[in-house]
Amino acid sequence: MDQNVLHEVTEKTKALLEAPTCCATAKEAAQRWLEAVGTAAEKQETARYIAELEADIMPIDQLIGFAKSEKGAAYFGAETADSIAAHAEEIKAAGAVYCDCPACSLVEEILRKKADMLG
Repeated sequence: MDQNVLHEVTEKTKALLEAPTCCATAKEAAQRWLEAVGTAAEKQETARYIAELEADIMPIDQLIGFAKSEKGAAYFGAETADSIAAHAEEIKAAGAVYCDCPACSLVEEILRKKADMLG
């Protein structure tokens, strides 16, 4: 992997570990990837990391659907769920494909480097 790409993805991965909206499985994959960089396991962990990120990033339509559901209202609270749904619809209208929470934003940035990471 190109050193500039490696540096950029490493920094974004470290930020992902600190993101309050990052799920446990993504944090585990991020940590495993960081530990594998520069080792014989790097290529395999890179593929696993990317697969985890692709599974975890929240498509905007899925976020809207969840926020508008009874489960979403129960999870976030009705007022917050309504606010999240309205925000998600607004960013979707502006062209967003994914949720713009801190974790999803970082994941989207990392996934833009997927081809370079897999080399």
